[in-house]
Amino acid sequence: MKKILLIDQQLTHSLRLCQQMESMGYSIEIVDNGFNALVELERNEFEVILLDYCVPKMESFWLLMAKHCHTPVIVLANDNNNLERIHAFELGADDYIASPFNVRELLLRVNVLRRRSEKVVHQSDFDDILFDDTNNTVMLNTQHLKLTQTEYRLFKYLFQRKGEVVTKAELQMRVLHKELGEFDRNLDMHISNTRRKMANKCLPRELINTVRGKGYCFSPILI
Repeated sequence: MKKILLIDQQLTHSLRLCQQMESMGYSIEIVDNGFNALVELERNEFEVILLDYCVPKMESFWLLMAKHCHTPVIVLANDNNNLERIHAFELGADDYIASPFNVRELLLRVNVLRRRSEKVVHQSDFDDILFDDTNNTVMLNTQHLKLTQTEYRLFKYLFQRKGEVVTKAELQMRVLHKELGEFDRNLDMHISNTRRKMANKCLPRELINTVRGKGYCFSPILI
């Protein structure tokens, strides 16, 4: 079943929209703020995010800026305000639809974004490494490295900063979307699991190098 995340503070509106979309074969998860949305995105995979522009602005914009796994975002607005629409696109929204809207039109837009995201495969600066955002897979040296959503985001973030030391605090905030606690080993666990999967594919674990007391560094020289 096609799974959608709806972020909307207006419960009556959310339930009505949810009922209409579920009757057309969609599974909808409803949250009322950006923080809970990020928690859901950490736990589950969604094909599209529907974001109500009326959710407190900082949370909405934070979600758009920090959205992970390249999940498409459609902003739902109360009116066709040009400045809001432009601002939403500048922050990373993939589409924008103003009320009143027909649910069938919304679903058409959802399906367009779903089809588009299914085709997304990014080629890196290296000829032999590809990132498949839809399947959380890295294609490296003819090997297909299948990762969890979090592992994939960590790998790609480190790759995008290749050759640089990225602190644990930065990775924790930018990828896991929470502050690094004194006894928090969640990040280390994800890195360890990623390295294990790399070793199982005969890829050098040292691609993700530990810089003691600082963080991690992606070492492109090993590719």
